[in-house]
Amino acid sequence: MPATLTTVSTILKEIYEPEIRDQLQSEAVAIKRLERTSDGVESKVGGKYVTFPIRTRRNHGIGSRNELELLPLPGQQGYNAGRIPLKYQYGGVELSGQVFELANSDYQAFASALDAEIDGLKEALVKDQNRQVYGTTRGTLATATVAGATNTFTALNGVKYLEEGMQVDVVDITTIANATPTMRAADRQITAINTTTGVVTLSGAAFTSAVGDILVRQGSVNREITGLASIVDTAGVLYNIDPAIESKWKASVDSAGGTNRALSEGLMINMVDLIRVNGGNVSLILSGLGVRRSYFNLLVQQRRFTNTTEFEGGFRGLAFTTDKGDVPMVVDMDAPNNTMYFLDEKHLKIYREDEWQWMNRDGSNWQRKIGYDAYNATMYMYNELGTDKRNAHGVIRDLTES
Repeated sequence: MPATLTTVSTILKEIYEPEIRDQLQSEAVAIKRLERTSDGVESKVGGKYVTFPIRTRRNHGIGSRNELELLPLPGQQGYNAGRIPLKYQYGGVELSGQVFELANSDYQAFASALDAEIDGLKEALVKDQNRQVYGTTRGTLATATVAGATNTFTALNGVKYLEEGMQVDVVDITTIANATPTMRAADRQITAINTTTGVVTLSGAAFTSAVGDILVRQGSVNREITGLASIVDTAGVLYNIDPAIESKWKASVDSAGGTNRALSEGLMINMVDLIRVNGGNVSLILSGLGVRRSYFNLLVQQRRFTNTTEFEGGFRGLAFTTDKGDVPMVVDMDAPNNTMYFLDEKHLKIYREDEWQWMNRDGSNWQRKIGYDAYNATMYMYNELGTDKRNAHGVIRDLTES
């Protein structure tokens, strides 16, 4: 009987090509856009807060009088102070002793396990940080729209921020303001995602969830950076300043109460004008793919020039023309659906102690895992996203996507 590939398969070598074929979407547009110049990053941060003053009122001790009439009463400027505490973010990697000894010396290893894990961790950290740019400190990955008593979480509003293998918590939304919110389910792993129905399967036993409950990364609830969902809003205390007291501390928000409507040039011009009235100057429009397609279709219908344009910093996008010049409309895969952000980048800044770095205060990046033939390493960053002029930004919500 002749030898065949089947009979000799156990002694055949497997030859791997040198590169790993990445199957993940790893764009991180917003965070890289903000970092593109030194003006977008502030490294002079204190141990507790970054504090900045804001002017909220003019001196109105002015007026016109006739001869020998009492002069206007003297006035004064109105001021307040913002305080930005840094958020602490971490990422870890663990390798066995065998990987250290064998994978990097075995000539058949198709990629260095050490380099692959480290590079993958760095990429994952930046990608997650970009997702946080659009969120709130809550850390919401998805919101439950169906109550249930199984080991599934139904998020009909989308699962774009979820991936299989994530460790997550299900948080009772009614307790979100508590110092320690209640967990419906803690430290569960996502084992399956149905992108059509929005049903997410979690490891472990069944749990009861309610409409409005949120899915967050394990242990991260109320600990993430302050993203655009909080910054570009008309309500809510931001950086210790209350818009109910300081009326100027409000962004411009155009929403339709949850009912999607068609994108129009009029909506966009109105938002640019609202921000201009507040003293801002829109330098960037951010949206997801669906809203970008709606804008592209709008230009085509009006027979407008639709070629992409390269803007400062190497970013390309469709241009939105205003009387103060073209504004780039840039697509970010992490931008929320049905939403278009209008930002004045001059008034947005990343405050951080340093870039992502290894925790090596004891002299080594790698620490032995006690009791095991294994080593782990941790990367960290102390940072926060801030604005010193909340009313220089705006958002249009409830847009129909094409």
